This record gives sequence, structure tokens and C-alpha cells, in this order.
Amino acid sequence: MKVAIMQPYIFPYLGYFQLIKSVDVFVFYDDVNFIKRGWVNRNKILVNNKEKLISFPCIAASQNKLINEVTVDLNDKQYVKLLQTIKQAYVKAPYYSQVYPVIEEVFFSSATTIAELAIISIKAITAYLNLDTIFYNSSASFSSSKGVDKADRLITITKQLGADTYINAIGGTEIYTKDYFKENKVSLYFLEPELFNYKQFNEECIKGLSIIDILMFNDKEQVNEMLKNYDLV
Repeated sequence: MKVAIMQPYIFPYLGYFQLIKSVDVFVFYDDVNFIKRGWVNRNKILVNNKEKLISFPCIAASQNKLINEVTVDLNDKQYVKLLQTIKQAYVKAPYYSQVYPVIEEVFFSSATTIAELAIISIKAITAYLNLDTIFYNSSASFSSSKGVDKADRLITITKQLGADTYINAIGGTEIYTKDYFKENKVSLYFLEPELFNYKQFNEECIKGLSIIDILMFNDKEQVNEMLKNYDLV
């Protein structure tokens, strides 16, 4: 069985969903420190054929807080404006009528923390794409391993799930070593995403945007094909 463990990001990019697709069980790493100016509460969309950074407002966000302790500010004018920005940016996109209601439902969910909102956004997209990966939250299911060294906690969670293979995002090559995981009887692989050109409003494709962008311009079958194209190294 294959496992991946990753911080929850709000409407993340294609590579995040390739990681979800590559495993049997995906654990949201929601009880680790929030990173300001990271991707937990920020992403990029296409506005007027240009890349635009969007940020979901949080109350007193700090790197001294865990992700699941950071409150999302649902009453901030910027929160309401964000949904309107997405609507205006993609209202003429070919799959807007199918995708926008999914996004709108996330915005009007019962989430109170940025962790909850990000997880809801990811689960909404996986449901839309009919992915069958099983999800857990580290805070709810693996709190006993909290405080254990980074690599050791990943290994512990993987073993607790009865799995023997752990897949990490490609950025982990600078942090984790295959030999250390092997010593602990877990096979470690890194997922290298393949990002595709696809038709947007303009002829030049801007890659690496939120999954929102890909869904607005591609049907479910096309997106599911994209999810299969990655390398494990």
C-alpha cells in the first residue's frame, strides 16, 4: 500500500492531485506549523490572461501556530471578493458551468480554520474527478506521533497505516533520503509532476496555476489523464 502525507493547500495545483492519485491513502498534515507566504492559504489563477496571486484572509496567522489553529476570516471583504474574482475571471471558460458550483460550495462551507477550508477544497475536487483515495487528518488520526522528528513521523504514520511505500512531493529530495527510509523498512519515492500545455483564453499557456484553472478549461476525462502523467524517482 502507498501513502502520501502533505500539508493541506487551498485549491492546489495539478501536481498535488497527481500525488493524491498516486497513492491509496493520503494524510493531510494539518498539525504542523503554518508557513506565512506559503501555499496553505494562497494560490494563483488566470486573470485577464495573466497570472494573479490570490490569498484567503486569515486572523492572526503566525508561523508559531499550527495550520489547524489558524482561523480563516470569513467576514473579511476580501473573502467575498475572492469568489467574485474567480467568477469574473472564468465566466467565459468552457467548463465554468460545471466547475463554478463546486468552488462556490467550498466558499460557503462550514469551515472555520484554513486547514478545514483547504481540506474541503481538495476533497471537493477529488469528488468532482471521482478519485477514490482514502483521506486522513494527521491531527485526528496520528496525534500520538506528534513531536517525533520529521522523517520518523512520516515513517511512523506510514507503518501505522500498514503501508510499505511512502511517496513525497519532489521538493522532499532535499530533506529525506531513501536509505534512511529503507533502514526503517519503508520504500521512499518522490513524485515529479508533469505539467501540460492546454488551451486557455490566450494562445500561450501559463502553467502551474491552481487546479481551478485546469478544471475550467478541460473536461473531467482530460484532467484525469493529466493526473496519470508523472514520474516516481
